[in-house]
Amino acid sequence: MPRIEESCWTYSYARAHRSESISTSTLLVAKVHEMMTILTSVLAAAYGSLASAKAMNLLRRGLVLFTVGVFLALVLNLLQIQRHVTLFPEEVIATIFSSAWWVPPCCGTAAAVVGLLYPCIDSHLGEPHKFKREWASVMRCVAVFVGINHASAKLDFANNMQLSMTLAALSLGLWWTFDRSRSGFGLGLTIAFVATLVTQLLVYNGIYQYTSPDFLYIRSWLPCIFFSGGVTVGNIGRQLAMGVTEIRHKECLDKMHKD
Repeated sequence: MPRIEESCWTYSYARAHRSESISTSTLLVAKVHEMMTILTSVLAAAYGSLASAKAMNLLRRGLVLFTVGVFLALVLNLLQIQRHVTLFPEEVIATIFSSAWWVPPCCGTAAAVVGLLYPCIDSHLGEPHKFKREWASVMRCVAVFVGINHASAKLDFANNMQLSMTLAALSLGLWWTFDRSRSGFGLGLTIAFVATLVTQLLVYNGIYQYTSPDFLYIRSWLPCIFFSGGVTVGNIGRQLAMGVTEIRHKECLDKMHKD
C-alpha cells in the first residue's frame, strides 16, 4: 500500500509539474508573440513615416527643379527669340513672355526629371558626387550656363561650325569645372541626344523653326546647350538631394580644414 500511495503521489507531482511547464511555455510563447507583434507594428509605422518623408522630400525637390526649369526657359527662350534665332508663329508668341505657352512647362518637367535622375544614378552606381558640393558652386554653374546660352545668340562667327566648336569647348569646360563625374558626362550626352532628337521632330512638324539651320532642321550648336543645361540642372538636383546631416558634416569638415 505505501508503494501504491507513493506511486500515485509521484504521478500526481509529475503531472502537475508537466502542467506547470506547459503553462509556462505557453505564457512565454504568448509574450514572445506579443513582443513580435509590437515590434512589427513599430517597424511598419517607422517605414511608413520614412516612406512618407521620402515622398515629400522628392515632391519638394521636384517642385523646386520645375520652377528653376520654367524660369530658365522663359529667360533663355526670350533671348533666342529676340535675336531671331528661333521663330514662332506670331499668334503663338503674342503673350506677356513672348514665348509659346508650352515651352516653360515642358522645360520645367524636363528639369525636374533630370534633376531627380542625377542623384539616383549616383546612388545606383555607388559613386556619390563630392566635387564642389556647395550652393556657391551651383550658382556659378548656372551663371556659366546662362553665359553659354547668351553667347549662342550674341556671338557672330564666320559660320555656325566655328560657333558650335566654341560652344562645345565651353560646355566641356563647364562639366570639367563643376562636375567631373562619369555619370554626369554620360547623362549629359544622353540628354543632349534625346533633346536634340525631340527638337528635330518639333521643327520637322512645323511647331517652330530655326534661322539658318545647318544640322538638319536645327543649329549645330544646340546639342552643346542641351549638354551644359543637363549638367547644370543635374548639379542643382544633387545639391537639393543633400541631407541636412550631410551638409552639417561637410560644414564641420570645412571648418576643421580651415583651422
